[in-house]
Amino acid sequence: MTTLYPLKFKPIIKERVWGGDQLIKLLGKPYSGSNPVGESWELSGLQGDTSVIENGFLKKNDINEIVETYLGDITGDAIYDRFGMEFPILIKYLDIQKGLSIQVHPDDETALTRHESFGKTELWYIVDAAPDAKIYLGFNRETTPQELFDKCNNDTVNEILNVITPKRGDYVLIKPGTIHSATGGILVAEIQTTSDITYRIYDWGREHNPETAREMHLDLAIDIIDYNKYDLSQYHHAYCQNRENEILVDCDCFKISKLNPNKTLYYESTQFESFIIYMLIEGKITINSKNSLLDVSKGETVLIPAGLGEYSILKKSAECTLLEITGKS
Repeated sequence: MTTLYPLKFKPIIKERVWGGDQLIKLLGKPYSGSNPVGESWELSGLQGDTSVIENGFLKKNDINEIVETYLGDITGDAIYDRFGMEFPILIKYLDIQKGLSIQVHPDDETALTRHESFGKTELWYIVDAAPDAKIYLGFNRETTPQELFDKCNNDTVNEILNVITPKRGDYVLIKPGTIHSATGGILVAEIQTTSDITYRIYDWGREHNPETAREMHLDLAIDIIDYNKYDLSQYHHAYCQNRENEILVDCDCFKISKLNPNKTLYYESTQFESFIIYMLIEGKITINSKNSLLDVSKGETVLIPAGLGEYSILKKSAECTLLEITGKS
């Protein structure tokens, strides 16, 4: 079989009313328009938004095509047995400037019943945050569906939400049913299950203006929300920035580690029993494998096929931070 190699993909740029220009200015994402950009999809197998390879002999093939061709050599055999030709992880960067809608995501059972889809679990890793940035996360006290409904209608829902001032290096796993939002200038690396199902609950008044109104989903969301007081210990502050290897989350959906390498890292891909994704949050690296030498810059994402074999990561800058993501079978 043809030797596989580390894969880069063409970013899929999404204009969003709540976005800005930081994905272009700070992460170098390709965009020539004038509208605010809110998302850069780095790796996606979602129908209609499928990532296309931009390096090597597989260039111009999309992620689903190569999974169909190489099967478990891309995803790992056990993960292929579970998900088939649907790549199970969606990787994004978000630039949230002007009020991401207050929203919630369904779990697998609800998403399957209503949408024939997976539910959505996501990790937010804070790449950068302005001094005035805010994350709204869960309720600050126990509440009820009726109170939430009333507060959405009188524009006071933020009064019952926790407000967090994010800092670079913070992270949080946002589970299905957890109400959340953000505003004020925050750059996020988002790792999530392959789903694009979002229920908007409140849109900061945009929903009252015919020119800015978007579809709202309070009726769908009302019975899937967790109305308990949110446990803020689930939000992790970046007290320690210099650990060489730190596991951020290890759940049923994925495992995510933060790497701050101070030397060359050597791996054998089969040790993971999964694909491996690297998001380069800061710095420059070179990934070396049997038939490939790949330079990677800040903001880029690389997929290591499960069947690649030996590879190494060489740090090429003084500061270097990566997120390492693997799937679960």
